[in-house]
Amino acid sequence: MRAGNLLRQLDQRLLPPLTRAVARLGDRSARSGVLTWAAVFSAAAVLGTAVWATDDTSVGDRTVGEVTRVGVTDGDSVPGYLRSAAADLAALPASSPVPGDGTYALVTLDAYLPPQRLTAVLGDVAVSTVFGRVPLPGRQTEIVKIPALRVPDDVVAGMTQLAVRKDTEAADYRARAAAVDGDGAGERELRARYASGAEVAAAEAAAYRTGCACVYAAVVRATPVALRDVAARPDVRAVDPAPEVYRLDRTVFTPPLPEQNDVVRPPADTGPSPEPTPVQRSEPTPGPPVPSAPMGESSEPAPVVTTPSRKPSSPEPTRSAPPSVTTSPDTADAEPSAPMAS
Repeated sequence: MRAGNLLRQLDQRLLPPLTRAVARLGDRSARSGVLTWAAVFSAAAVLGTAVWATDDTSVGDRTVGEVTRVGVTDGDSVPGYLRSAAADLAALPASSPVPGDGTYALVTLDAYLPPQRLTAVLGDVAVSTVFGRVPLPGRQTEIVKIPALRVPDDVVAGMTQLAVRKDTEAADYRARAAAVDGDGAGERELRARYASGAEVAAAEAAAYRTGCACVYAAVVRATPVALRDVAARPDVRAVDPAPEVYRLDRTVFTPPLPEQNDVVRPPADTGPSPEPTPVQRSEPTPGPPVPSAPMGESSEPAPVVTTPSRKPSSPEPTRSAPPSVTTSPDTADAEPSAPMAS
């Protein structure tokens, strides 16, 4: 109940009896005493209501407006980050403070893995999201987030959706290239850039459609003992625990890419190539069942959240956008959250 409503109810219940009492009292001194006590009582009621309202409004979600970042940014030392993550993991207590809760952590991999290989690496811990990109040498490709409550089924399903979207992007680039009129230097360069974008998008679509080796990180939640066990497995580069994270929707994860070994820096795009570089492929699994909802999340399968690496409407090359932002091919690009190394 709001403070204003409470004060109105106090007025409605207290003032009529006080008014009748004062009307029955003929003596001026008695009427003055009653009014004094009524004023004191009303002031106390107002003060109590104000204190109650202040306490009531102060209780709420104290994390509103706060964003937690886990991972690396431009200019960070990758060896330094790996050492820091290992130290934080070793410093975790032997058990979670809340039984059955667990700690969120960012798991980064030594190499890009296909969905089926993830089972051996992450299969016994709760997974919420995996990060991926098609590793075309010398080309900037899109960093994507795939919700994955069930591994590998949800990852394969997410890649299938990505393949459809990438086919659409490739067709859009080709249409824009065909719509460029003129034979000047500017027009030829613009057509070449659109053709390059179509080439990359088509290569990404082909890779995702076959369940490529494209996953390089995951967000998991487990006990400290289970996280240390994951860190000791083959293909795991680091496990960065984040005990300060309570809500994934207010956390930005930026894992380093497997090819980043010294300093996190933007990649150099070599531009158009005669043919797309083949990607490593693996056999896809059947369509996934409806995923369960560990870690208190919704039981409905979440849609794939991705960000395009470049926009068809601009001739300028772009960087991969952060995986936490949803955009479309016609929207402006965002600054990369996990820059790729060449």
